[in-house]
Amino acid sequence: MLLVFWGTLAQVDLGIHEVQHRFFESFVLIIPLIAIEKFRWVGLPFPGGYTVGILLIINLICAHFRYYRPSKKKIGIVFIHGGFVLLIISGFLTSALQQETNMWLEEGEETRFLESSQSNELVFINKSHPEKDTVVSISETLLKTGANFSPDALPFSIKVINLYPNADIGLRSQNPTTKPNPATHGAGAKMDIIVMPKAISYKDDEPNTVTAYVELSDKEGVIGTWLASNLMDERFPPQKVEVDGNTFEIALRFKRTYLPYSIELIDFKHDRYPGTQIPRNFSSQIKVLNETTGEVRPALISMNHPLRYEGLTFYQASFAKNDTASMLLVVRNPSWQLPYIAVLIMGLGLLIHFVIQLTHFLKKR
Repeated sequence: MLLVFWGTLAQVDLGIHEVQHRFFESFVLIIPLIAIEKFRWVGLPFPGGYTVGILLIINLICAHFRYYRPSKKKIGIVFIHGGFVLLIISGFLTSALQQETNMWLEEGEETRFLESSQSNELVFINKSHPEKDTVVSISETLLKTGANFSPDALPFSIKVINLYPNADIGLRSQNPTTKPNPATHGAGAKMDIIVMPKAISYKDDEPNTVTAYVELSDKEGVIGTWLASNLMDERFPPQKVEVDGNTFEIALRFKRTYLPYSIELIDFKHDRYPGTQIPRNFSSQIKVLNETTGEVRPALISMNHPLRYEGLTFYQASFAKNDTASMLLVVRNPSWQLPYIAVLIMGLGLLIHFVIQLTHFLKKR
């Protein structure tokens, strides 16, 4: 009860994802007792969700064997307890295995990748091949100031000069008092873009904008320094470097996961109640194009009616651009069926126990 209470209060500052990670996907958490940031580690240790779940299972198993006496009359109790244990285990598996990503689509657009709003990647895309791109990705978890990388697939090494977990970018002309811009190539140098660091945000509607200065070097020495940020989208000119006759595009973006099939948005509808601006329904008419199997599958994704396909569940989540773009929340959860199975087992146990008790009662009468 205390864990849920504190976790609910903490959502105001930390957001749902961070609270879920700190409070319910941990063995121990620290409840802050001092509000000053540099003393935030001073607090009350408290069991996290994993510890509470394990104690629940141990308690239930011990209580079951302490009070349970094998007999046909108690078979329903076995089903009830077994289903409840399975339900708790499914919670552990979901927290460990579930992945949530987003897919943005505009009407008439076809895409085959998912984006994470919680993690980023520094990518180098070889654009030299006329029919395909080769992407080298470095996860955000590996990026830190001073880190060095020498991927075999790249003819140059990478050094992170500065990494900003959350920052804004702007033109020097509008912020003349900021520090010098170390970028020597790319949009950062051409547009004289400067970086303005800010505190890390944990709010779900304010994703952190990771920004970094990266230095590239080949066997002959330093090539130059580029500014990379997930704020730099199609509004900025592509950042490129040419080495050994190959052209590489540099970008820091939300982490992508590529699918073996593509999805096309045919039409997005934002229905409202007549005479009001109150939303009544959001829906995306899509088409799944699976080149491997040759399948072309039309589907309608709407509120509370997701699409399940190839181990993924596509939910209607948001929209943009005057109702011409749709965002789908894509969830991969290999254990999604376990809660349903657990509830069915408990329901069956309750039914069996009720029938046995009713039969026993009627015999006594």
